[in-house]
Amino acid sequence: MFYDIIGLKMGEIMKRIGVLTTGGDCSGLNTAIWRIMRGAKLRGWDVLGIIDGTDGLYATPPSVIELNDDVLPVENTRLSGSVLHNGHAGALNFETAATRGLLDNFNKKLYKSLHDLKLDALILIGGNGSLSLAWANREIYRDVQLICIPKTIDMDIPLTERTIGFDTAVEQLTRFCDQLMLTARSHHRWFVVQSMGRDCGELALNAGIAAGASAILIPEIKFDVKSLVQHIKNSPTDYGIIVVAEGISLRGHSGRAADMISRGLNAAGITNRTAFPEHTQRAGDTTASDRLLATAMADTALNAIENNETYVMVALENGKCKTVSLADFVAAGESVADPNIAELKTANAYVSPDDPLLEIAHDMGIYIGEIK
Repeated sequence: MFYDIIGLKMGEIMKRIGVLTTGGDCSGLNTAIWRIMRGAKLRGWDVLGIIDGTDGLYATPPSVIELNDDVLPVENTRLSGSVLHNGHAGALNFETAATRGLLDNFNKKLYKSLHDLKLDALILIGGNGSLSLAWANREIYRDVQLICIPKTIDMDIPLTERTIGFDTAVEQLTRFCDQLMLTARSHHRWFVVQSMGRDCGELALNAGIAAGASAILIPEIKFDVKSLVQHIKNSPTDYGIIVVAEGISLRGHSGRAADMISRGLNAAGITNRTAFPEHTQRAGDTTASDRLLATAMADTALNAIENNETYVMVALENGKCKTVSLADFVAAGESVADPNIAELKTANAYVSPDDPLLEIAHDMGIYIGEIK
């Protein structure tokens, strides 16, 4: 795009756009926010940041801030988290509003806030739950252009090859395992590391291979504890890392995923310890690849506004960003019922049985489960 000296394209209409981040935080959000802000300013648009996600829209008056380089300087865009925040313990969102019987009032208030702010467009940066909720409650956004950008460390969003935050989370988890590997070797010990990812095993699979794990257990692949034990006993080393996705289940057992596997190893006489990197996976300076993805997705979102698109999600396909309809996003995912909102379905994506990383892990001697 080429702009004249004051930043506006010839014939361009000045717009007023809002940006909000919602759901769990991750690295790359600040990069996306800054790129949206700078790209919008080049177009001569006003940009408002909405604080605390939908809770900020529900507030009276709406909790917003004008985005500029003082609010978010470029040197801070590498930092994890969101300068706009993603909500707090008492925040009102679609699920908490439903739980409190306030959903109808909540929806009406969000629509009124968007109207009062005189927004032409809203860029919502969220995970699969946030995007599914946006589509389910799309009437709220009927008077604005709604553009969604996918972010999540879980990589459980359909129709996109990558999400903002995933690569940094893989790097964080890999480094965590790297450090544990050294103490594992020193003490002739195995470490069972529990990754995040909810019901999707992408984070565990990618970081496990990168860290040289001896076994990786994910929800999508059935596994057998006896086979795992035998694999560890046959290992050429008496130490190593076993990466376990938090979403796995073990028949007849309950508790945290890593603890369940640890008990099975203990019963077989294999010395081990559990380790929980927890929210460090969401943190860390944003990797270059996530910064590039956030930049490309921000640019695509702004172009979508210029093209008068609405109810769309930015997606990475064959290495290039494009937009897909939110309807297609919902249809492409596996529908999972929301426990707090009746009749709501969330569109989930999982590790595909054809994922080449599964074959690579198997060929490299990693126990990945009972794959054929």
